[in-house]
Amino acid sequence: MIIDEIKKANIQAMKDKNKVARDIYSIIMNKHMLATVESRATGKALTDADMVKIITKTIKELTEEEENYRKVNHAEKADEIAKQKEILEVYLPKMLTEAEIKDIISKLEDKSVPAVMKHFKTNYNGTCDMKMVSDVLKTL
Repeated sequence: MIIDEIKKANIQAMKDKNKVARDIYSIIMNKHMLATVESRATGKALTDADMVKIITKTIKELTEEEENYRKVNHAEKADEIAKQKEILEVYLPKMLTEAEIKDIISKLEDKSVPAVMKHFKTNYNGTCDMKMVSDVLKTL
């Protein structure tokens, strides 16, 4: 599971005294723990797909934070956040490119927005950015 890999990487980051990596691994492990507690209420166990969602959401949050630091000319902190994003992206599956999304949409019979979005959510969840799917769909 992804969380096991992250825990091993966290231990290695501790040994290497890599503060940037340690910080982001701690955040992810805390979010995993919170999600585990919440999932116990429903009786479900967390899967790798859930971890991908947690990591993707964290990367989006880091992107916003990085942009804000760049706006106020705090380049050192922005670079640190960029490194954290790179560390997390290793754990994500390969995302679909814009060209691949266009190709998939062109093969669909029903190209209405709800049908396309439902198709991508059920078949490509976690491997594509739904905002990009929406943007590509608008250009067709």
